[in-house]
Amino acid sequence: MAKGVRIIITLECTECRTNVSKRSKGVSRYTTTKNRRNTTARLELKKFCPHCNMHTAHKEIK
Repeated sequence: MAKGVRIIITLECTECRTNVSKRSKGVSRYTTTKNRRNTTARLELKKFCPHCNMHTAHKEIK
C-alpha cells in the first residue's frame, strides 16, 4: 500500500525541553498533520504550553 501525502506529526515545546532551571513535571505536546510534498522541513509553530503558562515555539519531533 502506498503512503499518503499527509502525515501525522508531533510538536513539542522547546522551552520545557531546554530550560533546566524552569524544569516542569511534563512537556507540552500537540499532534497535527502536514503535507509531505509541500513542507519537507521540520515544522515550527507557536502554541500554548500549559506548563510554561504562555505561548512558546513548538518544534516537530520524530
